[in-house]
This record gives sequence, C-alpha cells and structure tokens, in this order.
Amino acid sequence: MKRVLHVLVGLFCFALVGCSVASNEMAAGNIAAVNHVEGTAINWFSVNGYRGSGGGFQCCVVLPTRWRPGLIVNIEWEVDHDRWAKLPEFTDPDYRVKYAEHASKYKIYRTAVEIPEWPGTDSCGLNVHFLPCQQVKVTTSCWAFTSPSYPIKEPDHMKEPAVCPK
Repeated sequence: MKRVLHVLVGLFCFALVGCSVASNEMAAGNIAAVNHVEGTAINWFSVNGYRGSGGGFQCCVVLPTRWRPGLIVNIEWEVDHDRWAKLPEFTDPDYRVKYAEHASKYKIYRTAVEIPEWPGTDSCGLNVHFLPCQQVKVTTSCWAFTSPSYPIKEPDHMKEPAVCPK
C-alpha cells in the first residue's frame, strides 16, 4: 500500500511538472518598430535583448505562446532627434568628423512595457510603437497598422512637445 501511494504521488508530481512546462511554451515571432515621432529616426531597438532596426520586420523575439498577466518586455532604443541633418557627401574629407558630431547627439532610452492580452495563441509577433516623450506601446495584434481593428490608434508624424509630462 505504501509503495502504491509513493507511485501515485510520483505520478501526480510528474503530471504537475508536465502542466507547468506546457503552460510556459515559448515561440519566436517577428519584431517591428513603428515610429510616430516626426523628425526623428529610430536607429535600432531591442526587445528583451533581441535587436531590430528602425524599419520593417526582423526576426525574432521569443514570447510565451499564451498570454499571462504581468508579461513585461524590456525595450531599449536609440533615437536620432535630427533625422534630416545635412551632412557632407560621403566622399567629402570632413564627412567622418561631421558624422561623428551628429552621432554624438543620438540618445539611448530604456523602458519596461506590459504586453496587452492576446486571445488564445493568436500572437503575430510584437510591434513596438515609439511615441513622443519616450513613451512606448506594444501589441501582438495580427491586424495591419492601417486597419481600423488595430489596437494602437496614435497617428503618425506626432510632434514632440517642448516639455514632456512626467
């Protein structure tokens, strides 16, 4: 009887471990940046250490296959606040010096953002939206950014205010 009890307890623990592993399944998905701030450029960004560039989709970020409360991503990004700066031609002898001066003004920002709930396993990668005042929103929506069903509604080409609220 004691042996049967030990076997049953062992099987129960094994089943719990199996459930725990199944609920923590991970999958890779694309990451993409959407810059809403007029006159700036996102030179690069990273999500939990997975790096992307300022445009288009890049592979990959690893996220759980199922949403759970408190799911946070750490975002880091570099901004060129003078996207349209006039630089000399690449062949100009002053190009490297002028570019170095320009690049020294780039700013790096970091934040942590909670991922909004997504239904079931319908995650379509992670879209990172860069807003004025270093605000960031993320979504795993499968809708196109231009769709009325897309959850993030902020417009393109937003102006950076002179003073950002705290």
